[in-house]
Amino acid sequence: MKSLTHADYLALRRFPALDGLRAIAAVLVVFFHYGGPDWLQGWAGVQMFFVLSGFLITTLMLREERGTGRISLKEFYLRRAFRILPVYFVVLLVTAVGSAVAGTFVSNGIGPALKYFLTFTNEFAGSSPYGQSWSLGIEQKFYLVWPLVAIALGTVVLKRRAGAAALGMLLALVVVNFTASHSNPGWPLHYFSILTGVLLAIALHSPRGFALLRPLTNPAAQVVVAFGFVAVHLSVKPIAALLDGLNGIPGHVLVIPVYALATAVLLTSLIAPGPATTFLSTKPMQFVGERSYSLYLVQTIAATVIAFFWPAMSGIGQSVVVTALGLVLASVLYVTVEIPMINLGRRVITRQRAAAAVRTAVAQRETQQGAPQAPTPQSESSRLATIGQAQP
Repeated sequence: MKSLTHADYLALRRFPALDGLRAIAAVLVVFFHYGGPDWLQGWAGVQMFFVLSGFLITTLMLREERGTGRISLKEFYLRRAFRILPVYFVVLLVTAVGSAVAGTFVSNGIGPALKYFLTFTNEFAGSSPYGQSWSLGIEQKFYLVWPLVAIALGTVVLKRRAGAAALGMLLALVVVNFTASHSNPGWPLHYFSILTGVLLAIALHSPRGFALLRPLTNPAAQVVVAFGFVAVHLSVKPIAALLDGLNGIPGHVLVIPVYALATAVLLTSLIAPGPATTFLSTKPMQFVGERSYSLYLVQTIAATVIAFFWPAMSGIGQSVVVTALGLVLASVLYVTVEIPMINLGRRVITRQRAAAAVRTAVAQRETQQGAPQAPTPQSESSRLATIGQAQP
């Protein structure tokens, strides 16, 4: 049983096991909110999403820079906008309109919180039917800031600088947590999870960093890591109880760094083939994973429908039924909103690239037309070489 090589890792076009990991994370969150067993501590699924986001976004940036020599901020933001915003605003609209029709637009908190939802400061919105979207506020600010930071460092090709910056940001967030007070205590630590994913991506992209982590990609190690992660997850509640109240911050917030690091170790093992990768890559896991974003957003709508028709339902039965209905609604959004908008974003980017290529060709033609009409063979050769070097 061989471990993955760095060349094999760089050649991977996608990480199929991560769809299954998204599926588990989303279902954990829904179970946590709607009747699942307390020992499951499903809230931690959000931290899994955060680590995944930091890892995948940074990996895409590193590979774009490696393949093209640059990172297109415009294309990055377009991809994120077409991926995240359409479903987000559709579900927000349905939630707000439904609340208005039910006469609870103000009393349930959605009305007063709209200013937060529209500006992606959701983590400060308080309780409302769209309260689960608080994590989108955290992620959107990461999407906005991290590419700018990476490029300001001289592009993420300067991995040591980018890694140092991410590590510095991690330490700063910890300091902020213990020196400042917030209406939402501990919120900066959620960025710890995202930046843990960032650091993992930078480490795996580097030959030296990959060499250190490579033993985790062995299939046998993957089994050990998977069982270890389950043990860590099941230990979240007792660890949180032990840390509860430190500096006035809830224990479940303080356990976030431990869980984020455990997720990063699990992620490393799952980039390679192995038993856990095979399980997480099965069609049912991929089906749920592909719809995990929509499932996460529609969970309150699904729970409201279930409560209307079966008000007495509770416990594990409620969590299962809410998840099932949520998947139905998520599938509708996936087919009618997510995929069409993602494809639209790709077409917009393709058209912009084509337009840029035309402008480049026109500029080169004008340059050629302005050159001397009868150059010597040597000067002609030099000129063509210069144009060739200037091509993107």
